[in-house]
Amino acid sequence: MVLTQKEAGVRRDFFPKMKRVLANVPFAEDVVAAYFCAFDPATPMRAKTILIGALAYFILPLDVVPDFVLGLGFTDDMAVLLAAVNVVRVHLHQRHRDKARDTLDRMRQGDPAAV
Repeated sequence: MVLTQKEAGVRRDFFPKMKRVLANVPFAEDVVAAYFCAFDPATPMRAKTILIGALAYFILPLDVVPDFVLGLGFTDDMAVLLAAVNVVRVHLHQRHRDKARDTLDRMRQGDPAAV
């Protein structure tokens, strides 16, 4: 039940937040690759749970270091996401990274169908 609620929130709020903060997130490709891995049917449930938890933290409007704090705002998000990615690294495949890179390129070009 909790995963389903977090999953729905991540699906709903992830890309709108990425569009807002894209220029300020130096680890955007890792974040978007983690998103695609989390929602890949081939990803084991344990890995999905870890990634969705980390992605939910990323989209929270308030966290340990608020995102609007210049220079520091995404450090806590980065730490949580990179720790999650490190734990599930074996399930994060090149296809997730390729799809993330393509999606980010289209987002940067203003393609409304990028997500």
